[in-house]
Formats: sequence, structure tokens, C-alpha cells
Amino acid sequence: MDLPQLLAELISIPSVNPMGRRMDGEVYFEHRVTSYLEDWLRALDLPTERQTIEPQRENLVTVVAGDPPPERGGRVLLFDAHQDTVPVTGMTIDPFTPTVSAGRMYGRGSCDVKGGMAAMLAVAARLAREKPSPRPTLVLACTVNEEFGFSGARLLRERLRNRVPSIIPRPPDGAAVAEPTGLDVVVAHKGVVRWRCSTVGRAAHSSQPELGVNAIYGMGAVVSALAEYAKDTVPLLGEHPLCGRPSLSVGTIEGGLSVNTVPDRCTIEIDRRLTPGEDPAAAYRATIERIRERVGAVAEVQHAAPFLQSDGLEETRNGDLARRLSAAAAEVAGRGARLGVPYGTNAATYGCDFPTVVFGPGSIAQAHTADEWLDLDELRAAAEILYRFAVDFA
Repeated sequence: MDLPQLLAELISIPSVNPMGRRMDGEVYFEHRVTSYLEDWLRALDLPTERQTIEPQRENLVTVVAGDPPPERGGRVLLFDAHQDTVPVTGMTIDPFTPTVSAGRMYGRGSCDVKGGMAAMLAVAARLAREKPSPRPTLVLACTVNEEFGFSGARLLRERLRNRVPSIIPRPPDGAAVAEPTGLDVVVAHKGVVRWRCSTVGRAAHSSQPELGVNAIYGMGAVVSALAEYAKDTVPLLGEHPLCGRPSLSVGTIEGGLSVNTVPDRCTIEIDRRLTPGEDPAAAYRATIERIRERVGAVAEVQHAAPFLQSDGLEETRNGDLARRLSAAAAEVAGRGARLGVPYGTNAATYGCDFPTVVFGPGSIAQAHTADEWLDLDELRAAAEILYRFAVDFA
């Protein structure tokens, strides 16, 4: 299989996640990639199943039959790769025209995570063609909306839990989630809770600001309180041996209608990263309480329910799975260290039900960047590693 060509085709099909905002245009949502993947898999005579999350956003699932089959004691292995990419604003290269230079392929999604997806597709094709025996039943799930909510993975998990009729024979015995890990094996990562916080004021003409209540001034007090909390308190709430300390940051701020109007509302988005095992709901409540204590009567503050919350991935259940994948990575590429990382992935969604690890070509330092790229040698190595891992999993 021509892996670079497969990756180039995936990059050339836009699948930009609007990140919770109302956006129109040909580049948004995953449906074009979904259709491409469906045609690609059907050309291999592999079955496909769509799982609808919302319009233009569907998981695509395929299954490569194992030997022995699950009903005769065979194991089931899940590969997950998300279809969406982050937006392309500010990119210094053409995001959807894949270009190769010095052994690297450039384009949005090359690293996060269409490279990992291409490697997993190659493994599915190879298992279907070579039919090694024994081999596990491979479930490949190309999920949606990983970058802003994990909703594709969550729907798949719920369908597995509730035994919804599917081409998937039964819940997996283990899973590998594609993300750029540099061919190392991520066994633990942080969780997250995100929400919007608003201050409420009263509009007035800016020539008479004393007649209004400036919501931006109120938000200034909130942001100051959060900066203090993020520096002096949150890092002391715990420490994980692989993932480090929890954190908090304010990522966006929006307020005001015009320069000559006293603003009646200002909104920020808060990102609170959690150590594995930390409760998202408790972190949300504690942050709200700190704002209440510090801001008090200075401003009217409103907190929306979290638009995203996810537990971290804990390493307590995935030891054997990680060992197998690490051994394959060491054999092929001299990599395979078992790590913890500060970011989140679909793995936490599955990890509470069956052993799950994170693996793929590329560096997280290249994900989401203005000139995103992937080393093609790593892409080829990832496909070989994942194939050996899959066969060994049987």
C-alpha cells in the first residue's frame, strides 16, 4: 500500500471542526472524509456502519474478521482514529494541498491525526489481505468531534455498553487510540472540564458610563481571581507521577457591542486540566467557589454548565496492552517508552470499560501548528508496529 498517497488523499479532504461555533462553508465537518473512508473500505470488501452523531457528523466503523472468531473465544481489538481537524486560521501553508519536502508531508491533519488514521487503515487492509492465524477481530472506528467534545467516541462507548445491534460482535478486549506520540505509548493522560463564565452588567451610552454597569470591568475582577487561583492553588491540588500537576487557563474572552456602549455582558471560556482520577464536577464547583469568594459583590457572575468534561486516562488497567505495543515499537523503531501526557484524547472515554492506550506517528509539538507536518518514515513505522501489535494481541 502507498501510505503517503493515502495520507495525501485524507489531507486533501477538509474535515475542520468548528469548535462549537456556528460556521458554514465547504471545509467544515467530517462528512466528506466519512464518505471517502466508506468507499475505500468497501473497495476492500470490508463491511461499514455509520453511527450518526448529528447532521454531517457520523462515526464510520468497519470490522476485519478474526481467527478464531469472538464466538469461539477469539479476542476483539479496537483501533480509534478521529476524522476531524482543528481550524486552519493562521496557517502558513495551503492546509488542504499535501506537499512533501525532506521526507515530511505538510498539511492540516497530517500529524493530528490523519497520519495515525492512515496507519490504522493500512493495518486493516493488511489483515484482510494476509489473514494471519491467529489474529484478533479488528474493529476500526473513525470517530467524529474529538477536538471539541469526544462525542463520537462517547456514542460508540454507549452503543457498546448497551449492546446496540451492530457489525461489532461484542465489546473489545483492548483499544489503541491514534494520536501523535512519536511512536511511544501513552498509558495515562489528563482529563479536562471546560465551561463559559459570564459577567452581567447594564448597557448605557459611553458618554454617560455612570448610568450603566460595565460587564468588562466585572470580568477583569474574575480574570484576576482566576490568574491567582491558577498560579497559587491549582498546581498544589495534587500531582500524578506520569502526568504532573493540574492546571487552569482562560482561553477566550468576548464582550461589548461597540466602543461607544457600556457593555452589558462579557464571557470567558475556562479550561481546567485534571490529573487522572480527579473529579471534573468537583473541579468545576471548586473554581466557581473561588470566584465567588474573590469577586463577591463586585460583579454579577454566571456560570454555564460545562460544555466538555472528561476524566483522565489512568494507567492502572492497561499494563499488558501497553507492554505488547511497547515491545512492537521497540522491535521496529527502537521506541515504545510508556509515558503520561498533559493533553486529552478519546482514550479516556474507552479506558473506563476496557484497557486502552494511545499511539501514533508524529509529535504533539507539530499538532495544530501553522505548518503542520508528519515524518513519512514514522508513518511507515507506525503501520508496521500496529500490525505486529494486532497479530500479537490474538
